[in-house]
Amino acid sequence: RMNRLKALPNEILMMTTNLPSGYQRDLQIIKEHLFPAFGELKSCIEMTVMMLSQANVKADLLKDPKYLHLFTVEEVNRLVLEGVPFRDAYQQVGRQVEAGEFSVPTTRLNHTHEGSLGNLCLPEIKASFGQVLARFEFAPVAIAFKALLTTSG
Repeated sequence: RMNRLKALPNEILMMTTNLPSGYQRDLQIIKEHLFPAFGELKSCIEMTVMMLSQANVKADLLKDPKYLHLFTVEEVNRLVLEGVPFRDAYQQVGRQVEAGEFSVPTTRLNHTHEGSLGNLCLPEIKASFGQVLARFEFAPVAIAFKALLTTSG
């Protein structure tokens, strides 16, 4: 469903490309694609809300031995930070895994780059989202919508 929605801008672009000035008929055809998309989008959002409300975070999941090899990258990075060339560190950890000798001293992630698990930058993302949201003028739309709903005719 979402792929159909993602394709919609391209569909509209193709319908409106090379139209002569003042030609409006193809703009009527756009409605056949655009208006159903709002229902699809609403349905996808409802599915997302339902899915996220059912999601459960399992604490200490990564301590399960079946996830041990997730930390091979951490070990390679640790060795590189200690001065071991990347290729050598990669091969060393690979040999440990192959021999069944790989172990992780800690499951704590030491990532610091922006957006990583160790530095999600959530306050910055929230602030950026707030700035973008503030550019939308929702108040006039809400007033007009309320007027439409309360007008008796």
